[in-house]
Amino acid sequence: MLRGSLILAFCIASTFALHKGGLTYLLDDVTEEKQDLERLLSDVLFNTLKPYKCIAILCDDVYYSIFKDHIFKKMGLFISYFFILIESSDDLLSPFPDTKDALNMIKKQDCQMYVILMANGLQLSRLLIYGDRYRVLDTRANFVFLYDNRILHKDLYYLWKRMVNVIFIKEYAGSKKSSGEIIPWFELSTVPFPSPIKGVFIPRRIDIWRRSKFRKGVDLFRDKTYDLKNQTLKVAVFQHIPAAIKMEIPEHKSHKTVVQYGDSGYSGIEIEILATISKAMNFNPEMYEPQNAESEFWGIRQPDGQYSGLFGELVSSKADIGLGDFYYTNYILDLMDLTIPYYTECLTFLTPEALSDNSWKTLILPFKPLMWTCVLLSLFICAFLFHFLAIFHRRINRFGMDEKIVATRPIQVQPKLNVDAKYRLMRQQHEVLKEEDEPEGLYVFAEPVNSFLYTYSMLLVVSLPKLPTGWSLRMLTGWFWLYCTLVVVSYRASMTAILANPTPRVTIDNLQEIIDSKISVGGWGEINRILFSTSLDPPSQEIGDKFEIINDTDYGVDRVALGTFALYENTHFLKYSSVKRQLRILNDTKLEGQDGDRNLHIMSDCVINMPISIGLQKNSPIKPMVDKFIRRVIEAGLVGKWLDDIMSFTMISETSNEERVKALMDMKKFFGAIVALFIGITISVSVFFAEILYFNRYIRKHPNFDKYSKVIQHEKKQ
Repeated sequence: MLRGSLILAFCIASTFALHKGGLTYLLDDVTEEKQDLERLLSDVLFNTLKPYKCIAILCDDVYYSIFKDHIFKKMGLFISYFFILIESSDDLLSPFPDTKDALNMIKKQDCQMYVILMANGLQLSRLLIYGDRYRVLDTRANFVFLYDNRILHKDLYYLWKRMVNVIFIKEYAGSKKSSGEIIPWFELSTVPFPSPIKGVFIPRRIDIWRRSKFRKGVDLFRDKTYDLKNQTLKVAVFQHIPAAIKMEIPEHKSHKTVVQYGDSGYSGIEIEILATISKAMNFNPEMYEPQNAESEFWGIRQPDGQYSGLFGELVSSKADIGLGDFYYTNYILDLMDLTIPYYTECLTFLTPEALSDNSWKTLILPFKPLMWTCVLLSLFICAFLFHFLAIFHRRINRFGMDEKIVATRPIQVQPKLNVDAKYRLMRQQHEVLKEEDEPEGLYVFAEPVNSFLYTYSMLLVVSLPKLPTGWSLRMLTGWFWLYCTLVVVSYRASMTAILANPTPRVTIDNLQEIIDSKISVGGWGEINRILFSTSLDPPSQEIGDKFEIINDTDYGVDRVALGTFALYENTHFLKYSSVKRQLRILNDTKLEGQDGDRNLHIMSDCVINMPISIGLQKNSPIKPMVDKFIRRVIEAGLVGKWLDDIMSFTMISETSNEERVKALMDMKKFFGAIVALFIGITISVSVFFAEILYFNRYIRKHPNFDKYSKVIQHEKKQ
């Protein structure tokens, strides 16, 4: 036998044979006093077994002999159970490893019933504290305990707000019969949920069991969370768009739900959901703001291990519900329970616009890079094709001109010259005649450089000095002109649109651009910094290293407008903050027209699409029912409708406060043309000096440069 560990797990009928075999000697000696308790447990389990498939039994040496074969036989063939024997020396606030493993196994199997019979109430209380703290025990399951004042101490009252499906079994000595037999009776009581525990814990009686019969026969584990009987639940809240917006209570009835808090009230998606759930579950929400909510927000872990802000209210069980746009992350799930996500928010950055001026790109903006690549590629291909066709036509023309030149124009040769001189003179005259008779238009594309320049000039809609003579050149020229016309018309139309529209906005739209811009980043709450620091994405980790936690949203937005900061939040919150700053500028003339003030831009890429939930106490018993009604709200499409209602004011204000931009030409828009002009001047001047240098170093030093030089005259005389 392994004490302090999982020792039995029966799932099918064959396990009963094992139970009757080697282990029966442990279960035979049941005292007369415990027989009634054993029958009561059998009736309780039999009364509640139908919906369950797994039962966990924990007991010590005192109550070990109660569990006999017929108890397990009543469970049926396909019901498994786990049996843990607890040693008296086991400190269940830090259990033995075997006990830990057994409890974790029960948790993984999702057992819906726990039967815990222990004589030591202090040991049992430590087990309950450990199970709740580390979520080893499923607090929403059904529990059966022996009544003990030590587990009902005021320090454990918070447990009985979470473990509400509980049966306490208390034995009373019955009256003595004439036969001398004393028949005991048992009181079955439970936690007075949803009624609050005030002062002394007084269990609520459910039924009485005597002689294998229940007096009332009521459902022992009825659902207590369906109707909270108009009880008051504490709701901690702070302003966070679009979950909750603090506003003045309107005098007239509005389509928005406003829950009153002091002289003001709250409206938002989570306020609407809370109002819907409170009506369905019949409870009254009492809203309050945590201390220093405007600076603490969700809260952080303090040096003493406690939490501040909204986290602190829920961790310390001061609040039953928390409203504040809780992210569905492991960090928050370790501290509290979260409902099913009711919405998914895009978390991104609010960044400044126009961190760099792109007006110098005006000339290349009409076409995209792929279009420019195709245009340049066609320019080079057509230039070389024009040159190839010109060379081809020249060879054809020269082949047919030689006989024509000799037959029609005889070459004049001086008789006194020797043979070599006559041959050179005839060759020169022959070349001159061929050049005179060469068709016009071929010389335009005969040289490679000229071919490229004239092809480029055609692309700029500059006419050729002469039309080509070859038919292939003419056909290619015509189609190339058609191509150039289409390209130029498209370019001009796109350029006109760019110059007529407002100046292009240069924005930051992804994490890498934020890193490259070298601006600071930050946002609300420690959880946002942890989200970046624990990410596996290198850019996100780099953002997490320099992430600043800010407590003043207006200050953060002003820093964004100065171009030195990027604010991290959901898109709805960022839109609201931008509009709020516009309204502050309109109302405060000191903020208007500040030097270096930039437009605000919400980054198009989402850092993460984060599921959003409502916060509940850790191991809250109302979570299943709240999830049920939130699911109905989502399926009805109410979340989207409420979001549109909440953000309607922001959208209207954003539209009304936008300045109408006029399409006026200024030097900033025309800067691209100026840049192109200076580039052309620079290239032209550079080529001009290169030609002068080439002339002085090569052409001028050539012997035939000056026809009147003495050297040339001397050669002619000889």
